Amino acid sequence: MIKTAPDQYQDIRDAVRALCAEFPDAYHRQIDEQRGYPEAFVDALTKAGWLAAMIPAEYGGAGLGLAEASVIMEEINRSGGNSGACHGQMYNMGTLLRHGSAAQKALYLPKIASGEWRLQSMGVTEPSTGTDTTQLKTTAVKKGNKYVVNGQKVWISRIQHSDWMILLARTTPLAEVKKKTQGMSIFMVDLRQAEKSGMTVRPIPNMVNHETNELFFENLEIPEENLIGKEGEGFKYILDGLNAERTLIAAECIGDGYWFLDRVTKYVRERVVFGRPIGQNQGVQFPIADAYIEVEAANLMRYKACELFDAGEPCGAQANMAKYLAAKASWEAANACIQFHGGFGFANEYDVERKFRETRLYQVAPISTNLIYSYVAEHLLDLPRSF
Repeated sequence: MIKTAPDQYQDIRDAVRALCAEFPDAYHRQIDEQRGYPEAFVDALTKAGWLAAMIPAEYGGAGLGLAEASVIMEEINRSGGNSGACHGQMYNMGTLLRHGSAAQKALYLPKIASGEWRLQSMGVTEPSTGTDTTQLKTTAVKKGNKYVVNGQKVWISRIQHSDWMILLARTTPLAEVKKKTQGMSIFMVDLRQAEKSGMTVRPIPNMVNHETNELFFENLEIPEENLIGKEGEGFKYILDGLNAERTLIAAECIGDGYWFLDRVTKYVRERVVFGRPIGQNQGVQFPIADAYIEVEAANLMRYKACELFDAGEPCGAQANMAKYLAAKASWEAANACIQFHGGFGFANEYDVERKFRETRLYQVAPISTNLIYSYVAEHLLDLPRSF
């Protein structure tokens, strides 16, 4: 493993690495080959309390900050796992924690912290709107003491391994609001009940072993007590949680980046061609060194975003830039790793191709590179809004 200086989170790193060591490459490789879900791994993380890191102690969590949570995600990926199987459990509850009523928090958070209930899904994206969330078509109409939901969502992950989902739907038609960001609301959806009474789930096979789905709602009834916060304020609530999501994803990419660098540096030191280690050649050294520099730079921006978030300060710019830098760095490290493994990089048993596929996702999700460029151009460089 590449040498890195111990930091203030070393105890967390050591503990997470010890747990991950119980689930070696062969375990994750088999799950990937089966297109399965790492149930035993996620259970172990849950029982150890790692996925409840950001839930306050009064609700059974560890009461840690985003910085500590990001280290947990980083170490899972650096150990060869894929945090995408479980990261929703760590950050989806943030909407509930920040905007739920006292009764809602008392009901949901202790069971989420213990793992009795999994809140791994968030229903926001739709087929016809993509990132233009204000144009979403899914509606929730108040009828008596219930809301009736109709519409469609896409790329909604971990439905099969969640008990609850946070759903964003329009409660006031777009034509009737002063600002397009108004009129959307957030609900807690009991997934197992919903599957019996108005929600249809259609899995989407994809290049990564990432459990994701299309959802169809037809007169799905949600009790009014499942509304989080104020009706019509849901878009603001969702945005509030995206900074944590993007920063945690950045940490996962940093973990991936270090995994690729660990693997490729070891391999090129040992691989001898024409009587010398291929790692002696500058044509091999320079791309690896370049990737390492980018991972280290992304790491710094990750911690800046965490510092601001944990202090309650605005951190949208830092969260977006951390996600951009980390996703770019992990992809460069992935390319160097597969390139210098040669044919072996494509062999399943080396795990490089699996991690290569996994880290490619983050050029696109949870926010694409081009949208981060647009954010920086508008909000930091004061350029005209492009859309």
